[in-house]
Amino acid sequence: MSRYRNLALFLTLSVIWGTAYLAIDAGLATLPPVLFAAFRYDVAGLALFAFAVVRSDRWRPRTFAEWRLVAVGGLLVIGLNFAFLFSGQRYVGGSIAAIVASTAPVLTPLFARFLLPDERFDRRGIVGVLLGLAGVVVVATGGGSLGADLLGVVLLALAAVSFALGTVLTERYDASLSLIPTQAWMMLLGAGFLHLVSGLLGETPPLSVSWTPTAFAALAYLALVSSAVGYVLYFDLLDRLGAVEISLVKYVVPVVTALVGWAALGQSLSMDTVAGFALIVAGFALLKGGDAFDEVVRLQARVSRGYDAENVYVPDSSARRDAAFGDD
Repeated sequence: MSRYRNLALFLTLSVIWGTAYLAIDAGLATLPPVLFAAFRYDVAGLALFAFAVVRSDRWRPRTFAEWRLVAVGGLLVIGLNFAFLFSGQRYVGGSIAAIVASTAPVLTPLFARFLLPDERFDRRGIVGVLLGLAGVVVVATGGGSLGADLLGVVLLALAAVSFALGTVLTERYDASLSLIPTQAWMMLLGAGFLHLVSGLLGETPPLSVSWTPTAFAALAYLALVSSAVGYVLYFDLLDRLGAVEISLVKYVVPVVTALVGWAALGQSLSMDTVAGFALIVAGFALLKGGDAFDEVVRLQARVSRGYDAENVYVPDSSARRDAAFGDD
């Protein structure tokens, strides 16, 4: 029964995050991109902060290390990441955005090699990163497009770089504050940064935005369902399945986005885009293939001796911190 529950939760999470890109498309029809991202994390951060106050023994950072962790995550993983992502989606559809965003797990080991002393990078890792980057190039230049579509892909690639760099930098900083309040503070700090950038870009002031039912629904879905509910589902599955297996959700999300976009909105993907996504997945497989094999062996051993729902896998702090930024 637990296996079916885990599968159901995994598919639910994939659908929630896959449809999030389509919600961004819907909201961008009327809302400025960076301000839209700021609104999302205003609401999501406050919701998660309230949850942290109720459920956590300590909900406020106290030490310099904790504030440093919050600042780096808020600036890079939330602020810059979503400023680039929402801006990029003005030029390309949600399906392409989801594909380009899936390069983040490929880029993360590249930054880790230079910023984390214990990380190693072999030839297979180099080939994996190159394949992932080649996939982005194929997506960006598919059909010979060198105009607005290319600008959108470049902005989305910068979002993936911000996410990957932020993930690695936060892994360097140890802090005793638990993940839920840490994530809440990152969201709120990131929202403040996004409001600042929105103002500097001359976007519509927050109080002057013309709200439509579609924009309001898109914001509510992104903030409360994709961010808040998705976050809870992610960590429940992380504890049960482990970091490697749950990371596969990043590659189910673009498939969900493409299928829902095709069925509901009539969107389609070119063969160049599909080929680019295949290269990105191949790059990830080269980078994480050994870890995935070890994970399969561990899961087989657990099943053979009987699955105990209370004896769950609990990843180390670095895996948990990497997973803290899983929502799209």
